[in-house]
Amino acid sequence: MSVLVYTESEQGTFKKTAFEVASYAKAVANQLGTTVTAVAINANDTSALGTYGVDKVLNISNSQLDKFNANAYAAALKQAAESEGAQVVVVSSSADSKYLAPLLAVGLNAGYATNVVAAPSSTSPFTVKRTAFTNKAFENTQINTDVKIVGVSNNAFGLVENSGSASAEEFSPSIPELGVTVESVDKATDKVSIADAEIVVSAGRGLKGPENWGMVEELADVLGAATACSKPVSDLGWRPHSEHVGQTGKPVASNLYIAIGISGAIQHLAGINASKVKVVINTDPEAPFFKAADYGVVGDAFQVVPELIEKLKAFKAQQ
Repeated sequence: MSVLVYTESEQGTFKKTAFEVASYAKAVANQLGTTVTAVAINANDTSALGTYGVDKVLNISNSQLDKFNANAYAAALKQAAESEGAQVVVVSSSADSKYLAPLLAVGLNAGYATNVVAAPSSTSPFTVKRTAFTNKAFENTQINTDVKIVGVSNNAFGLVENSGSASAEEFSPSIPELGVTVESVDKATDKVSIADAEIVVSAGRGLKGPENWGMVEELADVLGAATACSKPVSDLGWRPHSEHVGQTGKPVASNLYIAIGISGAIQHLAGINASKVKVVINTDPEAPFFKAADYGVVGDAFQVVPELIEKLKAFKAQQ
């Protein structure tokens, strides 16, 4: 009855979240006195999973699963969970995992807790801490079903290395009729994705126009961060909608979130509240974002950001 964990990959390479959920699964397995089995779909090399506590990898190689399909992936994970007799299944909080987890919960007759931020405080009853009310509060949730599915909030648990290695074996689940097929997927390259980023640099209408975004991108490059924007900016066409973060855009759970020229509408704050440290740069000291921020700079972004970039470059040069 090992703990089962779904480790996401892209083009054969594991995402950072795969190692985080593996670390979480190991913590749960230690509490239960059992092992961790990972499910990897079309991954090139699974050996790295052993570093984060995985004991066994079920490697699924199937061309039908080259592109994500929630029903097909949920079916594969259901068969893996039943094969391993897993009573706890761990997934991430990515868009894909949030799509497939409810389908998996129905298939396994399992309870599903989302936005979990810590290892279980108790395994009998099985109790996890999760965020609620758009990250404004925490609640302790009991999962009383025989099989439990835990969705770990991104960047909440972190990466925990363990000494050990993972054995690997091929697993061939029965894939149902897909129903929906994906013809093509266009993705940005050479950029840090918002979902995986530990640092996000975001900007709003305070930048006055798309021609001024160079300093935002430069700051992101110096920090190794992803770039993002507020909803009005994407609506105006200054930046692509894929960069829109907030309640109606992409949620952000980064370790550091820097907001430049964003006033802080409630919908935006709701989408970034899970970030651990929030920094705001704005000329208006009454901007709502200052009440939610950990650190604030009242000043003109066109003066503050270039100076910040130079200071960071000088600091990195000394390392």
